[in-house]
Amino acid sequence: MTRRARMWSLSAVAFVVFAAAVGAVVDYATTRAMRATFGYGYQPDPVGVRSFLDELDKPTFAEAGSDAVEKAKGRDVVLYHAVDQAHRKVYGTPWQCWDQGSAGTCVSFAFGLGCQTALAVDAELGKHAPTPAVATEPIYGGARTAGMGQATHFGGDGATGFGAARWISGKCREKGIGGILYRKPYGSVDLSVYSIGLSRDWGSRGVPLDLARLAYQNRAYHVAQVSTWDELAAALESGFPVAICSQVGYGPIPRTRDSLGFLTRGTSWSHAMLAWGIRHAKNGGGRDGALIQNSWKATWVNGPRWPDDQPDGSFWASRQDVEAALRQGDSWAISGTEFEYRKLDNRGWMWTPEAN
Repeated sequence: MTRRARMWSLSAVAFVVFAAAVGAVVDYATTRAMRATFGYGYQPDPVGVRSFLDELDKPTFAEAGSDAVEKAKGRDVVLYHAVDQAHRKVYGTPWQCWDQGSAGTCVSFAFGLGCQTALAVDAELGKHAPTPAVATEPIYGGARTAGMGQATHFGGDGATGFGAARWISGKCREKGIGGILYRKPYGSVDLSVYSIGLSRDWGSRGVPLDLARLAYQNRAYHVAQVSTWDELAAALESGFPVAICSQVGYGPIPRTRDSLGFLTRGTSWSHAMLAWGIRHAKNGGGRDGALIQNSWKATWVNGPRWPDDQPDGSFWASRQDVEAALRQGDSWAISGTEFEYRKLDNRGWMWTPEAN
C-alpha cells in the first residue's frame, strides 16, 4: 500500500470514529432533552415482584385467567373504542391521550388508563354505567407507599408496577385501603385535573387515609402478572388491558411509525405504558404486534396509523419487543371482574380486519 493510500485509509477510519462519536453525543443529548420534556419513572424491583406474587392465590394470568387463555381464538382486538365511547357519554367529548408532563409518574398513568379501560369495557358489556376518568395521583401515591408496604417514600420520582398493582386491587398489607378514585372533587381535595405537585406530595407522604379507604370501595377485582405473549394476547382478546413496566424503549429520534404503525426498538427507557390492542399476522395485519399507549404529549410520535383511528401518542410494538418487556416480570393484567373469556363485539365498538 502506498503512503497516500495509507493516509486515505487512516483518514477514513478517523472519519468513521468521529461520526460515531458525534452520533453518540447527539443521541445522548437528545435523550437528555427528551427526559427533561417527557417523564419516565419506572423503578424495577424483582425482589418486590416475587414477594407480591407470593401473596396472590393465582399470581399469573395463565392461572387467574385460565379460561381466557384456553378459549382464546387469536382474534384482533383494540380496546380504545370502549374508552372513547365512555368518555363521550360522561363528558360529551372524544377521549384524548393523557400527558404525565415532566414528572416520573408513568406507572400511575399506565395503571390509571388500564383501570379506565377495564371499566369502559365492562360498561360496554352492560355491567355498569360509564364512569368518570380515573385519577392518577392516588395510584402514584399508593404505589410508592402502601403498595410497597411503607407509610412514606421521600426522594425522587418513580414507582414499581407491582406497587401499583397491589394498590389498585386493594391488596395492601394495611387492610381496607387501596383502589381507584375518579377525576372529581372529594371534599377539599379536587382531583378533576392532573396535578404533578399533588402526585409528588402523595408519593412522598402517602394518600390521605380517608381517601385511601374511599378508594377501596372501587378497587380492581383482579390483577395478574403477564409474562408471555400468549398471556398478553388472551388477556387483550377478552378485554383485559395490560400495564407494561420495563426498560425496553422504542424508536430512533425523531420517532416515526412505519407504514403499519410500528415503532422499532430504541434506547432503553425505565418506563410504564399500557397495552390495549393486539393483532396477529395470520389475520392480515402484516405481523404480530401489541398496541401501546404512551402518556406523553400526543405529538411525541408521528407517522402512519393502523387502523386509521389509532389514538394519538400510541404505536404498535412487535411481538419480539413486547416479549422482551414482558420477560422483565413487572407487567399486569387488570380486571373489574373475573378473568374469564369474553367474546367482544368487534363489529360494534372495536376494530378488526374483515378476515376476522
